[in-house]
Amino acid sequence: MARTARPQHIPVAAGEPPIVDVRGLWTTFGKGTETFTVHQDLEFTVQRGEMLSLVGGSGTGKTVLLRQILGLARPTRGQVTVLGRPASEMGREGAASRVGMLFQHGALFSAFNVLDNVAFALREQGTLPAELVRDAALVKLQMVGLKPEHASRMPADLSGGMVKRVALARALIMDPPLLLLDEPTAGLDPSSSDDFCALLRELRAALGLTVVMVTHDLDTLFALSTRVAVLAEKKVIVTGPPYEVAHVRHPFIEHFFMGERGQRAMAPVQTPAPPAVPAAAPLPDKEHP
Repeated sequence: MARTARPQHIPVAAGEPPIVDVRGLWTTFGKGTETFTVHQDLEFTVQRGEMLSLVGGSGTGKTVLLRQILGLARPTRGQVTVLGRPASEMGREGAASRVGMLFQHGALFSAFNVLDNVAFALREQGTLPAELVRDAALVKLQMVGLKPEHASRMPADLSGGMVKRVALARALIMDPPLLLLDEPTAGLDPSSSDDFCALLRELRAALGLTVVMVTHDLDTLFALSTRVAVLAEKKVIVTGPPYEVAHVRHPFIEHFFMGERGQRAMAPVQTPAPPAVPAAAPLPDKEHP
């Protein structure tokens, strides 16, 4: 089962700057008396090769953070640096080559077929021949486990799992080093969720991806995360390996991780491997006792 596999750390050179660096971030919405603050002096970093999961209660601004890292939204105050550059530059030309985004429901273009959805960013650049763009899109489809015959299908004809895979192929078409995932297994049945987690784990290892993920699904969290950042009280209150964070004494953490679902998801992580069975002793030679 994919849920029992543990994510592997990718070695990072000492002193290497983080892929994502969030410092002193404030996010405020509304005006006048209706102003409310979602983030206040929020800080965290993501090192190369990590799979960092952002978790928190409703209204803690997890998806807002993804949008700020992607450059689709700007914080009220503070700095978001991605790959050594301000995240505000992500919306400019070439952003897709630095950051890929998998939206919660896929967000495929309904009027485009699968191939055109995957090829969109590469085609928009206008620097490559059409045949090369098509071949690149087919390679990405194969990479996420889809066949060439799926290329001509429309989004409406795809299952939920296939929509996720097409959206992932589109996010990877420009070979970005950073991948953002918003609830990547939402809406999938347990078997499809396990398969998608296994695919993400394989692609991270093969491509050396750094991943920032928002998820409520504890099975997905433990299957994929090398580190977890918990959002509460308008900031990141703790970061660390999933199993260690799960045992931090805090009301939200205890509620999120220590309920029935959390205990079930953690079982493969905390269950020790069975002891080795000793080899059987040789039988005595009956003719020569």
